[in-house]
Amino acid sequence: MSVKYFLMMMKKISFLFLLCLAGLFPFGNAMAEGTDVSRPRLVVGIVVDQMRWDYLYRYQDRYGEGGFRRLMREGFSCENLMIDYLPTITAVGHTSVFTGTVPSIHGITGNSFTLRSTGEKVNCVGDSREHTVGSDSRSGERSPHRMLATTVTDELRLATNFRAKTVGVALKDRAAILPAGHTANAAYWFDSKIGRWVTSTYYMKQLPAWLEAYNRTDPARRLLSGGWQTLLPAGQYTQSTADDMSYELPIAKGARPVFPYDTAGLLEQEGYGVVANTPFGNTLTKDMAKLVIEHEQLGQDGDTDFLTVSFSSTDALGHLLGVNAVEIEDTYVRLDKDLADFFDYLDAKVGRGLYTVFLTADHGGPHHARFLRSHGIPSGEWEAKAVVASLDSVAHARFGIDHAVLGMESYQVLLDREKLGAATFTSVKKALSDYLRTREEVAYVVDFEDAASLSVVPQAIRERIVNGYHPNRSGDLQIILSPGWYDASFGRVNHGVWCTYDSHLPLLFMGWGVKPGRTCAEVHMTDIAATVAALLRIQMPSGCIGKPIVNLLH
Repeated sequence: MSVKYFLMMMKKISFLFLLCLAGLFPFGNAMAEGTDVSRPRLVVGIVVDQMRWDYLYRYQDRYGEGGFRRLMREGFSCENLMIDYLPTITAVGHTSVFTGTVPSIHGITGNSFTLRSTGEKVNCVGDSREHTVGSDSRSGERSPHRMLATTVTDELRLATNFRAKTVGVALKDRAAILPAGHTANAAYWFDSKIGRWVTSTYYMKQLPAWLEAYNRTDPARRLLSGGWQTLLPAGQYTQSTADDMSYELPIAKGARPVFPYDTAGLLEQEGYGVVANTPFGNTLTKDMAKLVIEHEQLGQDGDTDFLTVSFSSTDALGHLLGVNAVEIEDTYVRLDKDLADFFDYLDAKVGRGLYTVFLTADHGGPHHARFLRSHGIPSGEWEAKAVVASLDSVAHARFGIDHAVLGMESYQVLLDREKLGAATFTSVKKALSDYLRTREEVAYVVDFEDAASLSVVPQAIRERIVNGYHPNRSGDLQIILSPGWYDASFGRVNHGVWCTYDSHLPLLFMGWGVKPGRTCAEVHMTDIAATVAALLRIQMPSGCIGKPIVNLLH
């Protein structure tokens, strides 16, 4: 090598070195950033089942400083989070939060749905290949195999070569399983037949020793032993109607919807399922979440872990009592205390500022139609079974065909295509569409195979319909009810429609990587997973269509 060539090469190397120091050479920055990926020790994703956005403010005067108020004070609140699909129900909401996508992509179109390929109606997490771990019931024949996309919890596992732990906890099986993802270390739900936390062989062959020990303490019985009285003096519940409205359903057979409740007696009468119809179901879930963190040592090593928690009692009570009941107000006051206790535990166990928590809902809920009508607000109750019967009558009268309709799922009409045949199917479908459009409570009817039927639907609703349609898991006709109307089958108050009371939800982030603040800009449920992925510097879920909410990220 000549001296001249050596000096020239040294000059080039020196120049490149100076560029790296100055931050002008792109590979230098990439290497520097890639050597130390900062992440929180733990992410906790909380879903409050059927929590309307306005509950943040409706009951704010009843909240303490450590729960919802802390989230709003120390965290970032998205005041205009909207669901961008139909239907607005539990399984779909939980899946969409954690996949960052919509039913047309992730495939969970309802709590249950009919597979067009086989005609079989299936549970969204049902899996006969698996068995229950922790009881002799069939409650553990469950897995996430019908979910067609990855979750942000899956992506965290993939990003850490499966060192990160992910666990889901909820009273409901679907609320534990779907958020935790395909690759979860565990998902635990409550078997109301025997009062034990259980899981599936999809995750493990036997319960961990600590959970067996906890189950033996009979925690649900302990929580129900003291009865249910209002936590605050009765006169402070000024955001509610009187304590015994005629349209309210009992939380158990023979129990009037009025305080105080003899929950110990109801347990003996109705079994462990009654815990879900009280605020103590939320406390049971919170206590289980703390135990999972403690015994699985979540957030205690060099890799970020992820815990998903869903509070289900809020949904059970909403269906029975509606929005305005004293029981609902008291349940949120008690949930606020549970959240405060949980955050205090995270501070002590994981470290304040070392974890990230977000809280949202899977859907909202409507006011009881009878309550609205008493105040002159248009509303009504719709009976899905009665509508199916009327549709069958139309098909019989026009075409001489019995039982042309297989059923109604999430305001979608399913026709028996095999019985009808191709030519008759089209004619029957049009006749039923025409009939439905004559009903006063029906705003629009959309034929999924006829794009023209969408043209008269406002864009905001049209987008939700398209996002909710899966060709093998959806019906033939989508019914859009007028505002204030809902399916009141079995006398229950039901969510599931596009209106803001079902689709406008809370979203709050707090902790590591989160800037305190608030925004009234519209964001979407599909943005949550994208935001978490950006915060963790991992890949977005496989079907994600959301975008990171950049205003809240440090």
